[in-house]
Amino acid sequence: MLRFFIPGIVLISISSCIQPDQSFKEAAPVSRILFGSCARENKPQPILQHIIEKQPDLFIYLGDNIYGDTEDMQVMQEKYDLLGSKPEFQQVRAATTVLATWDDHDYGENDAGRHFRAKAASRELFLNFWEEPVNSERRKHEGIYHSMLLGPEDMTVQIILLDTRTFRDNLWKNDGSGPFKNDYMPNPIPDSTFLGDQQWMWLEQQLREPARIRIIASSNQFGHEYNGWESWTNVPHERQRMLDLISSTKANGVIFISGDVHWGELSKYEVKGYYPIYDLTSSGLTETWDSVEVNRNRVGDPVLETNYGMIEIDWDKPLPLISFRIYDGQDSLKLHHQISLEDINF
Repeated sequence: MLRFFIPGIVLISISSCIQPDQSFKEAAPVSRILFGSCARENKPQPILQHIIEKQPDLFIYLGDNIYGDTEDMQVMQEKYDLLGSKPEFQQVRAATTVLATWDDHDYGENDAGRHFRAKAASRELFLNFWEEPVNSERRKHEGIYHSMLLGPEDMTVQIILLDTRTFRDNLWKNDGSGPFKNDYMPNPIPDSTFLGDQQWMWLEQQLREPARIRIIASSNQFGHEYNGWESWTNVPHERQRMLDLISSTKANGVIFISGDVHWGELSKYEVKGYYPIYDLTSSGLTETWDSVEVNRNRVGDPVLETNYGMIEIDWDKPLPLISFRIYDGQDSLKLHHQISLEDINF
C-alpha cells in the first residue's frame, strides 16, 4: 500500500483494498518507481510479470497504454476492456499502485493535439478505466494532468503527470526546406503551446510545493536531441519555458520520464545556467522500432528490445543516490546510471 498527499486535498491511502488514513509524516518512503509505455492491448504482455517481481512502490503507464486510434468510443472502450481482462495487467494492479497518463494512441488519434474532436469523451473513458475517484481534482478540470506527493516529509517524492495532448497546438510538418528530418520541424511561432496556459499555471503551483525529488511523467521525450519525431524539441520555446519555470520556482530534483518512441534510452540535457535534466525513456512494453535516432544527449547505449524503466532512490545515504535503469523483456539489465541528488539541485 502507498499513502500520499495531494495539495489542497485530504490525505489519501491507495492500495488494492481500503486502508485507514495515516498522517503524511508516517507514510513509507518511496524508493522504487517503475514505468513503461506503448503496449498493444491485443498482444501478450509477459513483461508485466518482471515488473511485479521488482516489487515497485508504484508503476506508471506513460501513454499508448492501448492503441485506440478512433473517435468511436465503443471501439475505444472495447480496447480498454481487452487490456483490463489480461491476467498480467490485473496482477500488476493488485500488486502495486498504478498511475497513468496518455499519449496519442490512447488519446484517440496518431500525433493528435488539441484539435482532436473526441477528446472530451476519450478523457471520460480514460479516467473511468484508471479508476480515478469521482471526487478527484483530476475530474474537475479539462485534460488529465495530475500530481501527488509521496512519502514522509523529509523524503518527499512528487509525481507530476503531464497531459501533452489536450492543449497542444499542431506540430509543424517537415516541408523539406531546411536541415530537418522525419515528420516534423521546430515550430517558431512564439505563442504556440505544448501544455496550454491552464496547465502551465497549474504546473508552476506544483513546482512550488516542497519536495526532495520530482518525477515529471511526459508521454513525449524532453531531454533528447531533435530528431524530427514528436517531442518537446518540436516546440523549442516551450522546452525553454520548462527550464525557466524549474529555475524560477527553485524546483530541485526534477527528473523526466518519457515513452512513445519504441526504444529505451537515458538523455542528459545540459544548458548553461541550469542543472542537468535527466530524461529516462522507456518504450515499449510490447512495441519496438527498426532504427534508433542519433542523440548526442544520450548516456550509454539505447535499448532496442521491449523494455521497462526504473528509478531507484537510496535514502540511506547522507546525500540520496538515484539510479536509472532499463530492463529488457527478458529482465536483463540493459542500462544503469547513478547520480547523487545534489547533482540535480540548484
